[in-house]
Amino acid sequence: MEARSAVGPQTSGPAPARGQSGSAVGLAARISAYARLAKIEFVRDYSLASLVVLAALAAGPGLAGHHVVTLLLFLAGQTSLFAVVATFDDVTGYKDGSDKANYVAADGTPLRPLRRKPLLTGELTLRQVERFGYLALLCGTALWTLTIVQSAHAPWWAVLAASLCLLAGVQYSWGLKLSYRGFGEVLVAGCPFVMALAPYGLAAGDLPALALVGALLFGHWQMLVSAYSNTKDISGDKAVNRSTVAVRASERGNHLFIGVLSLAEPALIFTSAAVGWAPWWFSLTMLPVLGLRIRQYTGFLRTGDALLARKRGMAAFRVGVVCLITTYLILMAT
Repeated sequence: MEARSAVGPQTSGPAPARGQSGSAVGLAARISAYARLAKIEFVRDYSLASLVVLAALAAGPGLAGHHVVTLLLFLAGQTSLFAVVATFDDVTGYKDGSDKANYVAADGTPLRPLRRKPLLTGELTLRQVERFGYLALLCGTALWTLTIVQSAHAPWWAVLAASLCLLAGVQYSWGLKLSYRGFGEVLVAGCPFVMALAPYGLAAGDLPALALVGALLFGHWQMLVSAYSNTKDISGDKAVNRSTVAVRASERGNHLFIGVLSLAEPALIFTSAAVGWAPWWFSLTMLPVLGLRIRQYTGFLRTGDALLARKRGMAAFRVGVVCLITTYLILMAT
């Protein structure tokens, strides 16, 4: 296990005075540490799946009160389960040293914001983090079970998808450690796909082709963020035997893999419009995200800056969500 003293806790300013104000500051700092442990900044992006489903329902069967309840319960469970994945990923990365390798240079200089890793900074103990992870797992499982039980519909494929996401997703780098066994990319794309698929099925009971396309794109966009993160993390992941495409492939092979992923996005969009899964103008509403994708990949090939490409991928993802919602709003108005 890595000794936290190698990095040392980050502090800023003098210690708070004792008493009520000091307790309040200490509580706020602890809440902030747990929020960063749960990667709350990324939770926001995954939560956009609910807005996509909401727009799809509005453009399809229409919104009803039970639809909103189902979406809110699923979102609450999804948030808890994402916290589980993030928490135990940090536990594993802390124990095997990969987080330190990926976040701290040999001279102790931070390579990435250390605040994302409260275990590395010493703000939380390993025991506190593991306890938080187990509580989040219990909460998320209960919430998704409640979502299914109270939903107006429970198609087998939606229940199966949610169950697989729960069982496999939480073992990304804990338990079976699926990301260490070459399944990381599948989970990174598959779990967001389920987040945009299962709640629609539980709310509406069916699955229109456009809702399926939207869910596929939502998962694919997350994959196009993760692929660049994995490229940046090659040395750290290789040191702890985490098997990603970036680790297994040559540099040229990894570039080719990302290029194929980038081409698969317009292929899905244009094919969907051509065969009638989406309206003919779907390709036009999605042009902004395709333009950003070209910028992301060509910029990466030119500079080799994987973190910049990852940042551009997050921007493309958010723009893509806006484009999807715009598509549903146009359908609703016509």
